[in-house]
Amino acid sequence: MAYETEIKTRFRDVDAMGHVNNAVYFSFMEQARTEYYLKIAGKRRLDEFEIILASATCNFRSPVSWGETVLVRVWPGRIGESSFMLKYEIRVKEEGRLVADGESVQVAYDYRTKKSRPIPSEFRKAIEAEIAQ
Repeated sequence: MAYETEIKTRFRDVDAMGHVNNAVYFSFMEQARTEYYLKIAGKRRLDEFEIILASATCNFRSPVSWGETVLVRVWPGRIGESSFMLKYEIRVKEEGRLVADGESVQVAYDYRTKKSRPIPSEFRKAIEAEIAQ
């Protein structure tokens, strides 16, 4: 099941070409990913997660202008032993126009040993439940 968040573009998001800069799309994805983590894990603080971002891709489909509101959807794609993939879709709220889509891979990480580790069982169960929906 997809999680969706609404983000209104800000003046600082716009570049010299008059549209939302490409780097900002990754911030949109990060915002949705963070809210998604907190929701499915039932956590309240980010320091309760030991997850790092391994990769992120974004396909730019259509420009976004200042003042437009985007809806960012995120959902799990697959899960491995220590990593999992999330998929994203970004649309302009007012008209439903697809502006971007992408994926990211996250890795469960032990900051003490500085190595990947198996995804914690509770978080794994939450992701698997989301995939099953």
